[in-house]
Amino acid sequence: MVPSQEEPAAALGTSEAQPPGPAQVGEAPLPDPGPSEGPEAAAEKVEVEPREPPEGGWGWLVMLAAMWCNGSVFGIQNACGVLFVSMLKTFGSKDDDKMVFKTAWVGSLSMGMIFFCCPIASVFTDIFGCRKTAVMGAAVGFVGLMSSSFVSSIEPLYLTYGIIFACGCSFAYQPSLVILGHYFKKRLGLVNGIVTAGSSVFTILLPLLLRVLIDGVGLFYTLRILCIFMFILFLAGFTYRPLASSAKDKESESSRFSLFSRRKFSAPKKFFNFAIFKVTAYAVWAVGIPLALFGYFVPYVHLMKHVNERFQDEKNKEVVLMCIGITSGVGRLLFGRIADYVPGAKKVYLQVLSFFFIGLMSMMIPLCSVFGALIAVCLIMGLFDGCFISIMAPIAFELVGAQDVSQAIGFLLGFMSIPMTVGPPIAGLLRDKLGSYDVAFYLAGIPPLIGGTVLCFIPWIHSKKQREISKTTGGEKMEKMLDNQNSLLSSSSGIFKKESDSII
Repeated sequence: MVPSQEEPAAALGTSEAQPPGPAQVGEAPLPDPGPSEGPEAAAEKVEVEPREPPEGGWGWLVMLAAMWCNGSVFGIQNACGVLFVSMLKTFGSKDDDKMVFKTAWVGSLSMGMIFFCCPIASVFTDIFGCRKTAVMGAAVGFVGLMSSSFVSSIEPLYLTYGIIFACGCSFAYQPSLVILGHYFKKRLGLVNGIVTAGSSVFTILLPLLLRVLIDGVGLFYTLRILCIFMFILFLAGFTYRPLASSAKDKESESSRFSLFSRRKFSAPKKFFNFAIFKVTAYAVWAVGIPLALFGYFVPYVHLMKHVNERFQDEKNKEVVLMCIGITSGVGRLLFGRIADYVPGAKKVYLQVLSFFFIGLMSMMIPLCSVFGALIAVCLIMGLFDGCFISIMAPIAFELVGAQDVSQAIGFLLGFMSIPMTVGPPIAGLLRDKLGSYDVAFYLAGIPPLIGGTVLCFIPWIHSKKQREISKTTGGEKMEKMLDNQNSLLSSSSGIFKKESDSII
């Protein structure tokens, strides 16, 4: 059943994994106990009364923690162009004509694995809760990044940086998307904009920091310094405190703050809830977004190498990544706030607009013969990159509701992993074969245009489904009203007959 955009409802799930948040139409009744649930579970469901999102309070600290998560995870990923150049110098060989292709796999595999693991991370979030999943993920990411600083060739980085570090980041990142909907509803678009702006702030600062560190202490010590970001992320995960229901407000505060305290599950969820794909609007969204992203990550990986080849005399070449980061932050705040005023699934039109501009700007990168023109292109690309990212979670809440949003986001990010992993190595292979990045950037601009076209159908599909639900609901209400009237008339006629008999 497709959720409405306006009325809040209860978010079901574990007491820790699924606190209340913006959800489905009206106040849907709690489901009957499943086959594995006994009378105790059913009684517990009746007792639990969900709480409305507080729209602040502890939620502001959660927002800052989620902001650090987005910054540390995607700031490092978006600055991989600097690491990419350093890896080429550290591990490169003049005899290896495919070194660009091999090195591109490190960054693209890392970004792809972050999204590929999100469906699994969403299941862990449903079972163990946002806090436990995020803390565990940050710890794994720390181990992966630290081990990456001890390799002696490019191939081990596929495992340590591309898989272990990325999987940890995925498990830390996915709960940060879900937890915000539990603390905010009316301000969800703005809060998502602020949180996702964290990666923009880091994208602005990290290229300069990485350049200073790499020039000063080398690639390996730079990776060890970046482990500090993951350790802070580990601590930030502890702030993802689950919202207690009104029935559980009476519990002691000590048990509320215990990370590994034993809790009862109020509504066990399926490991993989494929039923969400029955929501047609979500299914189209889950196809259109990955389709648009085959060329999305290409500029982040290869732009620095392209600048080094095209504009050899320019100093401070990292400024192009900084420009993307600056306007991406502005776009996340701006469009995140605008999304709060765009009703329902029409928010998708903002993503359509962003993909059209991202595609066009990718195609214009090779056409820039002046460094200033390239900066202008990067500024525009960053602005609409921020638009695309900041409204992903609000759209997911609109299409499937809070009850299924964790796995809905997880599945989508999992699908996104394929194009984001494949795109940069293909671009690197084209560069090795053709001697320049021109064709690679031209081709990178085509998928966003196609994907944006597919997304245009989502608001129409969603509104059509909503009308069907309204008709069905309206018919049921009318039948119930007529039944009530008939029963009232029957009872009235019976009373009248009794009175008549008594008079006679």
